[in-house]
Amino acid sequence: MSDRSANYSVAVRECSKELSVKERIMLKDTTDAIRLDEATQVEAVSIVPVMHAVLDVHNEKSENKDYTVYIIVDESGQKYITGSQSFWNSYTGIAKEMEDDESENWGIKVYRKPSKNRPGKDFITCSIE
Repeated sequence: MSDRSANYSVAVRECSKELSVKERIMLKDTTDAIRLDEATQVEAVSIVPVMHAVLDVHNEKSENKDYTVYIIVDESGQKYITGSQSFWNSYTGIAKEMEDDESENWGIKVYRKPSKNRPGKDFITCSIE
């Protein structure tokens, strides 16, 4: 029997809030997370985030053995995951500006846009709602 922990590991690099042990375990388990790349294939996805995190993944069975994923948790506890740097840049810009304003509820709309640098390809981004 192989030791899965030697082949696959996830670490929380940063998070928007202090995590309990249970929350840390929940964040690292991405098996039930909605993949934004797949979810945005047909239409935009609306999310009201309550927490976000950066995860460092090591996977011996992956072509790229070490990679970063970004995770957002909404108010219902649903997790959304992506490796898209363009999405993360847009999202963190919005979240940073909104972090000190508790007077207004906000969410994001996640969608695809055609890439100017890679013709025929899309990238994921988001806007505030």
